[in-house]
Amino acid sequence: MSRLEQALKDYLRIRRSLGFQLRLPASLLKNFVAFLRAAGASYITTELALRWATQPTPAQAATWAGRLGMVRRFATWLRASEPRTEIPPAGLLQHRYRRKTPHIYSDAEIGRLLCCTQRLRSRKGLRPHTFTTLFALLAVTGMRVNEALGLDRPDVDLDLGILRIRRTKFGKSRHVPIHRSTVDALKEYVEGRDRLFAAPLTPAFFISEDGRRITDWKARYIFAKLSQQIGLRASVKGHGRGPRLHDMRHRFAACTLVRWYRAGLDVERELPKLATYLGHVHVNHTYWYLEAVPELLQLATDRLIEREVRP
Repeated sequence: MSRLEQALKDYLRIRRSLGFQLRLPASLLKNFVAFLRAAGASYITTELALRWATQPTPAQAATWAGRLGMVRRFATWLRASEPRTEIPPAGLLQHRYRRKTPHIYSDAEIGRLLCCTQRLRSRKGLRPHTFTTLFALLAVTGMRVNEALGLDRPDVDLDLGILRIRRTKFGKSRHVPIHRSTVDALKEYVEGRDRLFAAPLTPAFFISEDGRRITDWKARYIFAKLSQQIGLRASVKGHGRGPRLHDMRHRFAACTLVRWYRAGLDVERELPKLATYLGHVHVNHTYWYLEAVPELLQLATDRLIEREVRP
């Protein structure tokens, strides 16, 4: 193992001990260290860091800046033990972060997606059942994809109707209550899953046909290909661009807020409930939907005007 590889191993171990998961940074930094090794470099230079960060030529500037930022943090830590390390200057790759406008799925779109999911090819019959249940759960709970895939069997209490989300984004854990109809759907999935895998190979709740935990990448890939089939994404080579699986979460949040406005509730008072349910660290993260979804912005504006004209 080279000095850089050992240094990266130590860096990841220390940061993970502080609560960071670093799934993507770990993978990319390992690739960066391999890039340095192939270039014959024994320490980090700004020129090599910049060349590596901009390797994916078709990528957006934000992707390049994000890759360089990962190297910069690693280099800052490494400089203490390797004085030759060059730390790429902040702002070297300029970009302006723009949060993607969410796609708010209609009921019809969700229906077409789930019908298509039920027709997935399967050797054992479990694959369509797994992904139909997974996508439906994301739609009705607003969970993050990795939260659902990270569920273990003890985390799913179908007697109480509660899902336990353990240490996901920001290191937070929470309990998510689910509707009776969702409990029934999960019970049906459990029955079919356990008929095939009476002796599970993994504690994961959602499993593939080989009995193992489904990866985040696999779920997104299946979703993207199905979205192409039903016209949500362009039918081009690869995944294409268009609505994302994460937009299920946006749909849940937006629909909840619209329902509250139409019911005449005090949305500002209710927002902390939604923020807690979704696992947002700050209520401001939930406020974002008021600006991102035109119908919500109009409802909020109408509510404000109504308050101002009251005698």
